Amino acid sequence: MRILLDAMGGDNAPDATIKGAVKAINQVEATVVLIGKEDVIRAKFKEFYGKEPEEISDRLVVKNATDTIEMEDTPTMAIKHKKDSSMVVGFKMLKEDEGDVFISAGNSGALLTGATLLVGRIKGIDRPALAGILPAYHSQLLLMDSGANTNCKPINLLQFALMSTIYLRNTFGIEKPAIGLLNIGTEETKGNELTKESYLLLKEKSKELGINFVGNVEGREAFSGEIDAIVTDGFTGNIFLKAIEGLGKFVKKSLTENLKKNIFTTIGAIPSMPAIKGFAKSVDYKSYGGALFLGVKKPVVKAHGSSDEILFEFTIKQAEKFVKNQAVPKLIEEFEKINKNKNENNA
Repeated sequence: MRILLDAMGGDNAPDATIKGAVKAINQVEATVVLIGKEDVIRAKFKEFYGKEPEEISDRLVVKNATDTIEMEDTPTMAIKHKKDSSMVVGFKMLKEDEGDVFISAGNSGALLTGATLLVGRIKGIDRPALAGILPAYHSQLLLMDSGANTNCKPINLLQFALMSTIYLRNTFGIEKPAIGLLNIGTEETKGNELTKESYLLLKEKSKELGINFVGNVEGREAFSGEIDAIVTDGFTGNIFLKAIEGLGKFVKKSLTENLKKNIFTTIGAIPSMPAIKGFAKSVDYKSYGGALFLGVKKPVVKAHGSSDEILFEFTIKQAEKFVKNQAVPKLIEEFEKINKNKNENNA
């Protein structure tokens, strides 16, 4: 297996991508291909480790790409004109089976545009979406869409629910995942036009498509452990995601400060430290890696733009699991069955 890593993508690249790859390499079986300006990457390896990447592991490979897509670049123009950028080279390698999964923390719009244009959509999916994983009570929560599509139609949210169902069933072994619609209230009449129309469509089509739709879910109930996935448009989903990440940071910071307030709080906390560390880990979004871009023909993972070496380490390990679990091939297989049944019914 070959994991393709955009070494130049993200706020902390290439330092964080390189260090993350080195941290992950002995925890995965795959070869990690660092794509980017080879002279820069090799100079960084010398600076950090005093060695070439191949001297650290024969599963660390460098692929030269002379250009970089910047955060301020217009997505479509960047994909079309920066053909030797680390991102475009990565997509081409993925499409041509020179890699099994592609990871980037770079320009989100360019990543999503490139994945759709260069890798291609799965037939039957109008808009691919980012499947973000968040912590929940004794479980985890899938957020679809966590930032790919800022404007959606009800049919898109129905497809998000279907993709979530297939993904959770095949990858996490949840036979009948509970899928909720993120809303400001649980009543059928609550929300804006998108959520009200999406509710009605989900209610109508869920049984036919095998979706366990449990209705509207308020944000405060999303982490109860009773919901496996919530669907929403990418605009709302991204705000929701970043608010939760911010809250997690706030809780960890406040907890640490209070424990170190004085000698008494520090000593008093010692017996509870295992529980405190467990709690801190459960609310740390870094433990959950990046978001798989569901709906395209090959695995593409969007890492956080602000990813540090720890988050890249987790994301690389997560990407290997995506490939091993056959997340994308199983999604393609399921949609082929759905499309076949649809065509037979329309014949």
